[in-house]
Parts: sequence; structure tokens; C-alpha cells
Amino acid sequence: MPRVGLTTDRVVAAAADLADASGLEAVTVSALARHFGVKDASLYTHVRNLQDLRVRVALLAGGELIEEIAQAVAGRAGKEALAAFAGAYRAYALRHPGRYAATQIRVEQALVAGSPALRRTAEITYGMLRAYGLTEPDLTDAVRLLRATFHGYCALEASGGFGAPRDVRVSWDRAVDALHVALENWPRADATEGGEGTRG
Repeated sequence: MPRVGLTTDRVVAAAADLADASGLEAVTVSALARHFGVKDASLYTHVRNLQDLRVRVALLAGGELIEEIAQAVAGRAGKEALAAFAGAYRAYALRHPGRYAATQIRVEQALVAGSPALRRTAEITYGMLRAYGLTEPDLTDAVRLLRATFHGYCALEASGGFGAPRDVRVSWDRAVDALHVALENWPRADATEGGEGTRG
């Protein structure tokens, strides 16, 4: 029987906190069992296995991230929306490194389709880019550019990968400025080349 007071939400939240504190690789069923003072088997009532647990952390983190982005971009368009989106993304990635790492886990398309948070992520991201006049397949290409730029920058910043003395925030702002220019002057592709994807 499930331990009294132990729920799937509590298990996933604890896993997310552990990921932030010690890294996503530290998230194991055994580590969580020790945290709750139970045997490993007790947690399998709430999660199927380690992969299921980490995917649940990814979905939790994805929901938190898009909520912060949505609040930041509300009422904004164009460059203001892009800067707000980028700023919220970077702030979350730096504040919650383990949760953010989980958002990079590849999630099965069936789970993506069934996740309101991931659908909302697509809606907000593509909506922002449509304001630049982009349509498919340029939308998907632009999403991939933003994701690669944001993720690459945040990963390097978090690992101390920027050694030059210039303020990393200033460089970030300049990168966002450059992305805005790129989006405004996007080279249009043939509409038959590709299609829209949920996560880019």
C-alpha cells in the first residue's frame, strides 16, 4: 500500500528539488527513497521507473518555465516580447539548474501532445514568432535558432564557460538584439520544405 502522505506530486517535487541541489544525475529512486525514509519499492506505486520519474520532472519544470515566460511576455510584442521571453528563460535556467536540465530530456510525442504545459510552450513561442511575420517552415527554423542560442548560452554561463571579462549579461542582451535583427530580416524559405513541431 502507498505510504500515508506520499503522493506522486510530492515525489516529483522532491526529485525536482534534488535535481536543483545536486544535479539531474543525482535523481534516482534510491535517493528519493532515502529522502522520504522508505524502501525503494514504496516509490514504485507513484512512478514506474527512473526514466518515468525524470520525465515527470521535465514536465513539471516545463510547466514552471512556460508560466514564467507567459507572465513576462504578456502584453508585449516584437523585440519587447523577445527580450522578455529570453530574460525569463535565462533566469529560470540559472535559478533552477537541475529542473532546467530536465527540460532538455527528449519526451515521447504522445506525452508532448498530452501535456498542457508543452502545448502552451508551443503556442507562446510560435505566437511570438508569428508577430515577426514568419510562417512555416521558417517558424520551425526560428524556434530551433532561439532554442539553440538560449540553451547554449545558459549552459555555458552555468558552467563558467565564459572567461572574458565582459559582463555576461551585456553579451546576453546583445545576443537578443542580434536575434531580433535576424528575425526581422529572416530569409524566407519555400513553404513546402517542412512543418511545425511542438518542441522545435
